[in-house]
Amino acid sequence: MYRIVKRALRVVNSGVGSFSGSSSCSSTLTKRHLTCFAWPVDLQKCNDVRGDFMKWGSLGSCRRSSFASGYEPLKQKPLGSIIDIRRAELQSPEDLADIWDDFHLGRGHIGVSMKASLYHLLQQRAADCRFFVMPLPKGSGYTTMFAQVQMPHMIFTGLEDYKAKGTEATPYFTVSYYTEFAETKDLVLIRGDIVFASKLTDSEAKWLVETTQSFYLNDNRYKLIERFNKHTRDFEFKDVLQALDITSL
Repeated sequence: MYRIVKRALRVVNSGVGSFSGSSSCSSTLTKRHLTCFAWPVDLQKCNDVRGDFMKWGSLGSCRRSSFASGYEPLKQKPLGSIIDIRRAELQSPEDLADIWDDFHLGRGHIGVSMKASLYHLLQQRAADCRFFVMPLPKGSGYTTMFAQVQMPHMIFTGLEDYKAKGTEATPYFTVSYYTEFAETKDLVLIRGDIVFASKLTDSEAKWLVETTQSFYLNDNRYKLIERFNKHTRDFEFKDVLQALDITSL
């Protein structure tokens, strides 16, 4: 099994590009900057993760039982601190989605939305398959991101950083889902916070969250996520590249 998993990771690594500058997270960031950006999941034991994923030697080891030791847990910013909820309740779903999107433009944050039914499907599937690797187009190539999904959060870091630091890797980009209007407006508001602007632009971050969601929500694409989490020996990174029409390097 170990040899098979190493072979699968080599397929992933063959497509890993690189960001400009250092691939490691800056050590100068203070705890204050990271109060909203710590990995929230306790993985328990390395061999407890489906598909022996955490055993992938090149990805690093599960050096301790919780993510981002020393940082405060992920805390979702209250929706009421972002928008006036009482005024938002007076808006139509379409207008509220537009206001939400426009509010976040150019702020180092991403504002998107989705139907409540799609959110529930995403929530259901993410509970079963938490992890994935996503190629992010970058210049003439791409770099590979490691995603962890535990609703109402989705968190991304660079695969290279995760390989180097394991569970202590600091996220590049975090996403929070707000369900306050799910029942009344059939609308879930989504906010993305870019931790490292040097790693991701706003447009790249938006592409990353929307594309990752598409792999959870599209039946055919979701099969790739299932393979990654449950049937590692059958997973081929080239299938992800093909699904996104990205040329392998």
